[in-house]
Amino acid sequence: MTGSLKIGIDVGGTNTDAVVVAADGSVVAATKSATTPDPLDGIRSALSTVIAEVDRGAITQAMLGTTHPANAIIRRRDLLRVGVLRLAAPATLGVRPAASWPADLLAEIIGPSEIIRGGHEFDGNEIAPLDEDAVKRFAAACAGTVSAIAVSAPFSPANTDHELRAAEILAAELGPDHQISVSHAVGALGLLERENATILNASLLGVARTVIDGFRAALLANELDVESYLTQNDGTLMTVEDAARFPVLSLGSGPTNSMRGACSLAGLSDALVIDVGGTSADVGVLADGFPRESAAAVEVGGVRTNFRMPDLISIGLGGGSIVTGGPGEVTVGPDSVGYRVVDEALVRGGSTLTLSDISVRGGRLTGFGDPGLVEGVPQQVVDAALEWVDRQIRHMTDRMKPSRHEMPLIAVGGGSHLVPDVIPGISEVVRPPHHAVANAYGAAIAEASGSIDRVFRYDDSSREACLDEARRLATEAAVRSGADPARIRVTAVHEVPLTYVPGQACRVQVKAAGPLA
Repeated sequence: MTGSLKIGIDVGGTNTDAVVVAADGSVVAATKSATTPDPLDGIRSALSTVIAEVDRGAITQAMLGTTHPANAIIRRRDLLRVGVLRLAAPATLGVRPAASWPADLLAEIIGPSEIIRGGHEFDGNEIAPLDEDAVKRFAAACAGTVSAIAVSAPFSPANTDHELRAAEILAAELGPDHQISVSHAVGALGLLERENATILNASLLGVARTVIDGFRAALLANELDVESYLTQNDGTLMTVEDAARFPVLSLGSGPTNSMRGACSLAGLSDALVIDVGGTSADVGVLADGFPRESAAAVEVGGVRTNFRMPDLISIGLGGGSIVTGGPGEVTVGPDSVGYRVVDEALVRGGSTLTLSDISVRGGRLTGFGDPGLVEGVPQQVVDAALEWVDRQIRHMTDRMKPSRHEMPLIAVGGGSHLVPDVIPGISEVVRPPHHAVANAYGAAIAEASGSIDRVFRYDDSSREACLDEARRLATEAAVRSGADPARIRVTAVHEVPLTYVPGQACRVQVKAAGPLA
C-alpha cells in the first residue's frame, strides 16, 4: 500500500475528526474527539491519534477543512483592518463600499475607502481609463492605517486589467507588508456582493496564515512532509498557497465535506443529506455527487456575498442541544453544551439534560454513557423531545426536496442517532459505515476543480463555440488547481441570458473537477 494513503481532517464547532483513507476509498483509521478551545490543539491531537497505527511512509497527501475563518467573522476576532478601493467612477457613486454592513463589523474592518475612475462594461470595454494618480493617493491614505487592501471593479471577471494594474501600483507604493485582494479572483459577477466577499477575504488573510502555519507544523511534528490542501465551499480542494490568498473560499467547507463524504460512503450521487453535529443540523441536496449550490446571495456574518456556497437549511438541533421544562412544556435548544456534551450530559455524569440523554433514554443511542443515569427522566419529556426532533427533520427535508417524489436521506455526523428510521416523503434513511466521520472522509476524497463565470456574446461566434470556450477555460483552471488532466470532467454548465443587453449576451458558468494528479 506504499504511497497510497490520504489524511482528511475536519474541525467543527463540536468535534474534530480525522481519517486515513486508502487509494480504493476504504477507511484505514478514524478518530473523533471534542474540539478544543484552540482548534489547532485539536488538529495536532487528532492527527497524532489517527496515524498511530498507520505506515507514515505511505501517506502522500493531507486535507483540512476548518471553521477558523467562519468563526473569526462570527466572533469578530483576529480580523485585519482593510482599505477598500473601487474602480468604477463615474458609475456606482451612489452606493458606497460596505454600505449595508453591520455596524460592529464595519467599525472592526473598514479603513479608508474610495471610488475612483476605472472599470469595464460587461463586454470588456472601459467605463473610464484607470486613474493611476488616484490609486497612488489612496495608497498614501492607507499607509500605516490598514494591513490589507481590497480592490474591486464592475465586470472584472470579464476584464481583469484595471484591478491587476491597481494592485501593482498599490504593491509598489506600500511594499510587502500590505496584502492585496482583487475581486475577480474571489467572487462571481455582481459588483457589490463580490466587493463584500473581497473585503472579507482581505480581513481573513491573517487568520489564514495562522491556520496554514499550524497545519504544516502539526504535519511536521508527526514527521509528515506531504502535499497539503484545504477544502473549499464547493467540495473541492485548493492548495495551501491558494488558501493563504483566498480564505473566504473555505467559509462553508464543513457542511460540504459532510455531503461529499456521505455521497461516497453511501454510494449515492443523488440524495438528501442530513449532518447532525453537537449543536446544529444541516440538510442539503446532492446532485451528481456534488452539493447543490445556492442560487441566492449568501450572508456571512450579516454581509451579502456571492461566492460559491452549498444550498443548506440549518437549525439548532444536535446531540448537545439542551432540553428544558417538564411534561407538557418541553423546550429543545437552540442553546447547546456543544463539545462539552461528553462531560455535561446526564449519561456521562454531568448535570445538563441534552438530546443525547433523550436519545439514550428513547433507545436511539447506545454505547454513550450510563443509561441508568437517565431512568428518572419522565417518559412524557422523552416523547415530547423526540416528537420535536422528528417534526423539525421532516420539515427540513420537505423544504429541501427538489420535487414531491420520494428520495433517500443519508444521515451522517456524530448526532445522526437522532434521525428517525422512518420519515414521510423519504424512501429510506441510509446510515453508511463511518458516518460519524463523514466530514473528514469528504475532505480526504475531495477533488481539485476550476470554474469560469463570464458574459459571452453569442453573436460574435455561436452559442456552441462560446460554451466550448467556457468549458476549455474551466478545464484549464482545474489543471492549474492540481487536477489530473486525463480525468477532468465538466460537472456543471449554467446559462443565464441577459436580454437587456445587445448581442445575445449570456452569462455562462462552468465548473470542472477531477482527482488530484
